Amino acid sequence: MSVSRIKTVVIAALVLINVFFLAVIVIDNVADASSERQAIENVCAVLRTGGITISPGDARANSSLRTMRTTRGDEAEAAIVAAVLGPTGTTIQGARHSYENSESGTAVFSSGGDFEILVNNGVITKRNGAVRTVQRLLRKMRLEASELSLSGEPGKERVTATSSYRGASIINCLIEFVFSGESLVAVRGKYVSGIELAEGGGGMTHVSTALLGFLTAVMNDEREDVSCARIFNVETGYLHHAVGPFGEGEIAPVWLITTDMGRYIIDDASGEIQLLAQ
Repeated sequence: MSVSRIKTVVIAALVLINVFFLAVIVIDNVADASSERQAIENVCAVLRTGGITISPGDARANSSLRTMRTTRGDEAEAAIVAAVLGPTGTTIQGARHSYENSESGTAVFSSGGDFEILVNNGVITKRNGAVRTVQRLLRKMRLEASELSLSGEPGKERVTATSSYRGASIINCLIEFVFSGESLVAVRGKYVSGIELAEGGGGMTHVSTALLGFLTAVMNDEREDVSCARIFNVETGYLHHAVGPFGEGEIAPVWLITTDMGRYIIDDASGEIQLLAQ
């Protein structure tokens, strides 16, 4: 047999082997997807039996989040200040960092990510509305936000941004932008920085497990604070926990369930359920 013929046979064999392994992978993925769909449909049927209306399409949440650790980031802090106040002088007193620009305003940051920036009138004015102005500022501040909500009345508007990490909301890290007339006068709230995978940070439970835990709480007569007749949406996000005195902390995965009675947070690790303040 010629060398070229042998090469052709070997290449054909390798192609067939690759096709075989690809077929196995595809079959496994289809089986996993089918199994997950069935699990969601089953738990939705159980919820409906328990008096809670829900569609399987409302319970498809990303359960790939991991517990991440956070650290205080001086560069991130400086970027936020510079985006609003420009160049500033800095004073460090323990965990408290203060920034000042006599022409534009002042800022104070604590180790846990809480901060307040007071902006002098006229330094930053609205362009194409308060929300558009905040969107531009967030990009300059290098902050990711999953949701913006506008409240107040013309001339006294407030835009609240929910911080996020790679598209997942950090539910208790909110940043409020306060406007007076056409000017931004304050930015305050909480953010996290230095996010990286925590040691031993495991994956989340399946959405069906979270929903069964929620149903158990609803049916528990001792949990008067947990009740609903309709679930509109189930999504995943993070909750920030401060751990150390110098900005050390973590963002841990949680489930966020939106119902006709409000929004509930389920801690994925403990199963603890709490009503999210409106």
